[in-house]
Amino acid sequence: MSLPDPALVVLVGASGSGKSTWAASHYRAAEVVSSDALRAVVGSGEHDLDASSDAFALLEQVVAARLGRRLTTVVDTLGTDTARRRAWRDAALAAGLPAVAVVIDTTAAVCRARNAARDRPVPARVLTSQLAAVAATVDLLEGEGWQVVRVAPEEQDADRPTAEPARAPVASAEPSGLHGVVLQLSRFPAEGDLLTWLRVMAAAAEEAGLAGLALMDHLIQIPQVGRAWDPIPEPWVTLGALAASTTRLQLGTLVTPVTFRAPGVTAKAAASLSAITGGRAFVGVGAGWWEREHAAYGLGFPSARARLDALEQGIETMKALWAPGTKPYAGQRVSLPETTSYPRPVGDIPVIVGGGGDRTLRIAARLGDGCNVPSDDVGLAKLVRYLALVGQTGRDPATVHATVLDLPLVGRDRDDVWARVERHRGRTPAAAFAARHHAGTATEHAARLAGLADLGITTAFVAPVGLGGPDDVLALAPLATAFG
Repeated sequence: MSLPDPALVVLVGASGSGKSTWAASHYRAAEVVSSDALRAVVGSGEHDLDASSDAFALLEQVVAARLGRRLTTVVDTLGTDTARRRAWRDAALAAGLPAVAVVIDTTAAVCRARNAARDRPVPARVLTSQLAAVAATVDLLEGEGWQVVRVAPEEQDADRPTAEPARAPVASAEPSGLHGVVLQLSRFPAEGDLLTWLRVMAAAAEEAGLAGLALMDHLIQIPQVGRAWDPIPEPWVTLGALAASTTRLQLGTLVTPVTFRAPGVTAKAAASLSAITGGRAFVGVGAGWWEREHAAYGLGFPSARARLDALEQGIETMKALWAPGTKPYAGQRVSLPETTSYPRPVGDIPVIVGGGGDRTLRIAARLGDGCNVPSDDVGLAKLVRYLALVGQTGRDPATVHATVLDLPLVGRDRDDVWARVERHRGRTPAAAFAARHHAGTATEHAARLAGLADLGITTAFVAPVGLGGPDDVLALAPLATAFG
C-alpha cells in the first residue's frame, strides 16, 4: 500500500478495530494525533471522558498547526464526526495536501472480542452504535472528496503482545537462478571472526528468501563505501568459503575488473565455484575504473579503449573455456590452442557486464548474458538502450539479465528510517539523501522493486546503506517477493 506523503490521513474505525496499531506501524509517533492520547495529557487517562472537550480542542490546534506547515498529519479518532471530518478535509486542501480516509475494515465480531478483553471495555451498546456510525460514514467519504483507502489488519487480538515475527523458511537446495534480489556485501567488520560473520550474513540472506549474494572485487576499499584501511577480502577466496555454508544462494562478483587477473584464471575460479555449489555461480565483469588500486598492487592501468578491448577478449575467453570438450578455439578476438578446463561448470555461468557507457552496453549485448547499471533514472534509460541493442544483435531480449545496483536505506518504521537518514547523511541535506536512497521501510522498497520488475528488470543487486548484521539482512525479507 502506498499513501501520499505529506498528506492528511483520517482514520475511520470503531473501538477495537486496530486504528492506533495500524497508525503506529505506518507513521512516526509525532505524526499521529490521537484523541485518546490527548485525554491522557489533559485528563487522568485515555478513558477520562470528562476531559474529551479539552482533548479535542487541543487536537484541533495540533491538526491546524501541522497542516499549516504541510506536514503529514494522521488523525486517530473514530472518524465519524461529519463536521470535524469535513473541516479537516477543507484545511488540508487549503494547505495543498491530499485528504485520505483510511477505513480499518475489521469485522464487528473481532472488534467486540478485542473490546471485551480490555481492562476498560467500551459498553456493548456504545460499540454497536460506533459500528453503525462507521458503516454510515464509509458511504459518505467518496462523496465528500476523500481518497478512500481500505485496509484489513490481521484479525488477531491487537492488545495481546505479539510474538517475534516469523522468519521466511529456508528454501530447498535447488538453485534459484540469478533472478530476484541479490544481497551485495561491500562493508566488512574490522574486528572479530570474519568467516563467522560472513556465514551468519549468508545464512540470514537464505532465511530472508533472497536469491543470491555478491561481493565487490576491489583491492582497496572504495571511497564510496568506506576508508582505504577498512577491510575488503578477496572475493573468489571468500565466495569459496561461503559455498560451504549455503545451499541455495547464487554466488558471484559485482564486478571483477579484467585488469586484475587473466580472464582464463577468473574462468577457472568461476567454474570451480559452479562445480562445488551445484551450479550457483555467476560472474560480474567490467573494464575497471580505479587507477589507485592498480598502482598500489603493481598492476597496469591501460587506456579506457584498451581496457574495453580486454573486456571483450575476457568474456570470449571465459566462455570458450567453459564450453564442452578440449578442442582448440579460434574466435574473433581470441585464439586458444586448447580448452582443457576441468571441472566444467554445472550448467551455464551468467556473465553480467557492469557499466553503462555506450561501448560497454554494446559489449554486454553481443557477448554477455546481462548488464548491470545503477537503479536511478539514468541507469534505467541505459537498460532500455541495452535491451534494444540485444534485439539488434538478433538475440531475444527475454533471454538476458537486465540488472540494477540498488543502494536503499531500509528502516523498520518511519522513526527508524529517519534516524538512519540522520546517521548516514553526513553533510548531504536530509531530504536529498533520503530521496537518493529511496529511504523507506522494507515493504515500501519491495513495492518499488516490484515496479522495476514490471519494467523488465530481472535482478536487483541490493547494497543497503549502513548494513550491519544479520538482523538487517532478515529485515529485507519483504523484498524477496518483488520479482515474483
